[in-house]
Amino acid sequence: MKPSLQERLTGGLIGLLVGDALGVPYEFHDASAIPAIELIEFDPPPDFKRSHGSVPPGTWSDDGAQALCLLASLLACQRFDADDFGRRLVMWYDAGYMAVDEIVFDVGITTGKAIRAMRQNVPALDAGARDAHENGNGSLMRVLPLALWHRGSDADLARDAQLQSQVTHAHLRSQICCALYCLWARRIFNDVADPWADAVMVLRNLYADSPQELEELEWSIRPDYPAEGKGSGYVVDCLRSARMVLGTGSYEDVVRAAVRLGNDTDTTACVAGGIAGIRDGIGAIPQRWKTELRGQAIMQPLLDGLLRQHGISIADAGLVNANPGVEILKKTNV
Repeated sequence: MKPSLQERLTGGLIGLLVGDALGVPYEFHDASAIPAIELIEFDPPPDFKRSHGSVPPGTWSDDGAQALCLLASLLACQRFDADDFGRRLVMWYDAGYMAVDEIVFDVGITTGKAIRAMRQNVPALDAGARDAHENGNGSLMRVLPLALWHRGSDADLARDAQLQSQVTHAHLRSQICCALYCLWARRIFNDVADPWADAVMVLRNLYADSPQELEELEWSIRPDYPAEGKGSGYVVDCLRSARMVLGTGSYEDVVRAAVRLGNDTDTTACVAGGIAGIRDGIGAIPQRWKTELRGQAIMQPLLDGLLRQHGISIADAGLVNANPGVEILKKTNV
C-alpha cells in the first residue's frame, strides 16, 4: 500500500532529521573507518572514535536546524521571504534557534560567512557566496521543507529553491542542485514512474531560454551521468550520493548506506533520508530512531503546521508528541 499524504509529509521531515542525527557521530571519517553497515546506529560501537563526542546520540546538526528554520519561515510568511529566512539563520547561529538544546556545534564555512554578512545588515539575497569554489552542500541539506510545503507550479518551486540557496550559496551550481532536488522530491511524492528523469526534463524546459543555467545543468551537474557519489561536501557529489543510496532498499538501508560512504555523513544521510522518507512514509522509519530522536518538542509544532497547510487535521494525525508547549509555538513565529 502506498503511503498517504500525511505519511509522506511526516516521513520527509522526520526522515531528514533522523538521517542527519544518524550521520553526526561518523562525520569527517573516511569510508574505510566507518563501522559495518549493520552496526551504524545513533550510538556507534564503543571502539569507534565518534565525531562531536559531547553531542548526545540522536541529535540533529546544522542541517536539521536550518531545515526547520526554513520551514518555520515558510509557515510564518506563507511564502519564501529571504530576509525572514536570513534572520532565522542568524538566530540559529547566535542563539541556537531550532538547534537541540540551543547548542550549535557545526557550521559550514560558506554558510558562516553569509550569516556574518547578514548580521551586518547585508540583504539576505546579497549575502551568499558566488564563487565556483564555494559550492558546498550547505543549501541543499536544508531545502527539502520547501518541496514539502510548496503547492505552486514547478516553475515557482524551482525559483524559490534557487532563492533559498542564494542566501548562503549563490553560485548557480548550488542554486540549480536545490531546484533539481525539490523537483525530484515532488515527483517521488507524486509517484511519477521515473522521478529523476522527469525532474530533469522539467528543469531543462524551464531553462530553455536561460543559456547560463542550462550550461551549468548540463556541464557541471550532468544529470544524465550515473548516480555515483563519494559522500563528500561538494553539492553535486552530495546529490549524486543521495541518488545512489536511494536504490539500496528500505529507509533504514538508505540512510545507513549514506553514512557508510563516510566523509560528510550527516548531510548525505539527511539529503537521502528526506527523499526516502517521502518515498516510504513515516512507517518505514525504524521506531527506535523515531523514539530516540531528540528535539521533538521543537519539531512537532512545525510538523503540525505543515500538515495543516495541506488540510490535514492535527487531532487525527497522532504523530510524534502532543502538546509541545506554548513557548515552542512562539519561537516558530519569530
